[in-house]
Amino acid sequence: MSIHGILGEQTTDYPTEYSPETLYPIARSMGREVIGWQDDKLEIGIDWWQAFELSWLNEQGISQVAIARFGIPASSPFIVESKSLKLYLNSINFTEFGSWETVQTLIAKDLSKCVQAEVNVELFDLEDEHSGLLIAQPYGICIDDALADSTEKVALTLHPDASLLEHDSSDAKISEGKTFSFYSNLLRSNCPVTNQPDWGTLAVSITTNKPVNNANMLRYILSFRQHNGFHEQCVEQIFADLSQYYEPSELMVRAWYTRRGGIDINPCRVSDIALLPVPSRLIRQ
Repeated sequence: MSIHGILGEQTTDYPTEYSPETLYPIARSMGREVIGWQDDKLEIGIDWWQAFELSWLNEQGISQVAIARFGIPASSPFIVESKSLKLYLNSINFTEFGSWETVQTLIAKDLSKCVQAEVNVELFDLEDEHSGLLIAQPYGICIDDALADSTEKVALTLHPDASLLEHDSSDAKISEGKTFSFYSNLLRSNCPVTNQPDWGTLAVSITTNKPVNNANMLRYILSFRQHNGFHEQCVEQIFADLSQYYEPSELMVRAWYTRRGGIDINPCRVSDIALLPVPSRLIRQ
């Protein structure tokens, strides 16, 4: 995967004037070609980006601060490069705006142009109780200790390995023929540009007639630890692998990644738009 742009630069000049041209699009097709699963269901869902370092000036020249959430549809042909978004948001730090609504409208226009789809932008006051940014907890059981009673050494793999879902293990709880909800705080991957580690919590809700093995699922999640992939591509890879192996009637895969540069990215893919959950924020964010 070859990607160019300001994200890969070692030194960066931070703009002090409104600069929408800093926004840099990345084609979703790059990550989806790696997955190799041709199915429109990867386009059902949303990527929630939450920005905690948003500031601008009011007409008195007084700094204003807010938390922002950007909802980028999974059907958009492009995502926005994360560092370019940080630079863009910094570029309005010293720009005067007459109202919060003006700022919201401007950001929505610029992001929508970048990803070539309508982006929903919400701005929240730091005291807003209805923002959904209070600390939440993933739904379901935590499978992080699923291998605690095993003597098996878990290998470090270079790439995600879906065959681990079939690993024979008698030491793990198995659920059959129902909706199974679980999460893991052990999701780790690498940025495909900088090779910096990305950390996250993964949650899955799956309805399938096939048995779901906690230990196998944990092995599979751990196989991402040295994988180079954007947040969105990792979630789509997991969605595609679980779809192909379990043949679920319903599936939801979402991840909450930890913040970098004041921005956290939270992709979610669902088999049906009715399964889309509400955005939220976890303890590590």
